[in-house]
Formats: sequence, structure tokens, C-alpha cells
Amino acid sequence: MSTGGRERAAAQRGAAARERILAAAVRRIASDGIDDVRIARIAMDAGVSPPLVHYHFDSRETLLAEALRYSYTRAGDARISGGETPTSSHAERLRQMIGQCLPTTPALAEDWVLWVELWLRAVRHPEMRPVAEELYGRLREWFADAITAGIEAGEFSADTDVMAAVDRTLALLDGLGIRVLIGDSSMPLQRARAAIESSLARELGLSDLSGQRAD
Repeated sequence: MSTGGRERAAAQRGAAARERILAAAVRRIASDGIDDVRIARIAMDAGVSPPLVHYHFDSRETLLAEALRYSYTRAGDARISGGETPTSSHAERLRQMIGQCLPTTPALAEDWVLWVELWLRAVRHPEMRPVAEELYGRLREWFADAITAGIEAGEFSADTDVMAAVDRTLALLDGLGIRVLIGDSSMPLQRARAAIESSLARELGLSDLSGQRAD
């Protein structure tokens, strides 16, 4: 094998090991919390040596930031870039997006636990705040693009304040989603989802997210 071929193979092995480490870190942070994560345990889960984990992550903040980005890419960008089920309307697409942003499955609940870790860490560690801002920015852009497309198609009210609607929707997702995550009996998943959908429908000039126009 040529020198270039060996270098490419080494780079591929390194990338594969890093992905295994990140996947293991996501699971461990979700199950144990960032403060109780042990590098040796992540290394064992990923099938690598502890020094290799330390090579990629020099602090708990770096570990959490990279785990969050990995989790978002895995569970967020994958569905944003084509994993969504084809829909008959922009309103139905928004219904799907709301479902994807709530802890509706074990995998999404795991992602939610990482978000909670991010919120707490960002309050106490200013260096984590740009990570939170970056991830919220990507969420805002995703929803804004979907709402704008619906306005351009004539499905939503042309008077919709897109970014205000997005911010209120994300605020509801955060507030009601955390109650679902902790198992608040007064806020079951379907009630939370219905409340968020109803609020967004009003923002868009609809009676509901079935796409029916409000009178």
C-alpha cells in the first residue's frame, strides 16, 4: 500500500473510532449525567483506549459539546435532510417536526437528557453558551424555513411573523417537553403536543395543523 493509501486508511480508522467514542459518550451522558461520566467507561463502551478518548476530549465541556453536536447531527440533521416522511401539506410537515422535537421515543428522550445537560452547563460555564446558541440557531432555521415555505405556497397567513412564531414554538417545546420528559402526570405527551400544535396553528392563521384556515 502506498504512503497516501496508508494515510487514508489511518484517517478512516481514526474517524470510525471517534464516532464510536461519541456514540458511547451520548449514551453515558444520558444515563449517568455529565458530572458522573467516567472516561474509562466510555472507552470500554467504545472499544478504545482511555488515552484515545482524552486525545479527542480534553475536558467535560468539550465532551458534552461534541456529544451534543453528534447527537443533533445523528437525530436532527438526518431527518432534516431527508428523513422526514413525505407530507401532503406544509402544516402536516410542521406537525411531524413538533413530534420530532418532543421526547416521543427512547432515542429522542436520550437527546432531551443531553439538552438538559447543556442548559445546566451553559448556565454555569460561559464557554458552553456558544454551543447552545449554535444548536438553537439550527432549530430556529429549520422551523423558519418550513413556515416560510408554507407562506410562499399560500397555505399560511402572509401576515405571519415568522421568527416570532418560531421562538414561541421553541419556548413551548422546551417548557412542555421537559414536563413530558420527567413524567409529569398533568402533562402527558399528547396534551403537550396538542397545545404546541394549537398555538402554532393560530400563529399561521389556521384553525389547526390539518391545514384548515381559521375563520
